[in-house]
Amino acid sequence: MATPAGDEFSHVIDWTEAMEQCGDDEEFLRELLSDLRGEIDEQIVKMDEVLRNPLNDQSFLLIMRASHVIKGASSNLMCQQLREASTNLEQSAAGANDIARENAAQFENGMSNVEEKYTELKKAVQNYHTFLDSVDV
Repeated sequence: MATPAGDEFSHVIDWTEAMEQCGDDEEFLRELLSDLRGEIDEQIVKMDEVLRNPLNDQSFLLIMRASHVIKGASSNLMCQQLREASTNLEQSAAGANDIARENAAQFENGMSNVEEKYTELKKAVQNYHTFLDSVDV
């Protein structure tokens, strides 16, 4: 079964697989996709807040948790781009969390990597929202 929006969004969701996960119930899938949007937006707000404020010893852990939530939910609904971007951010935040803050150069590099991966996640979220709009969800 093809994505209702066509192949343009094949990098965003594997519609056929997502439909199979939902027992070929399109109405249910659309409801889950809408719920996912709400969950993603909530996690993005959390990460935005962390990144806007001075870092503390919990900052990267909070980013790891928020990206993990997105990864799990998007994996269940076959949203590849979201899954990959959130996985990359989670791993980047974990790596940055392991760097001693006293090592300024390494810490700055880790922070830069987290910000880069966060930008990629926000692009994936934007693509997801565009997809949902295109299929009237």
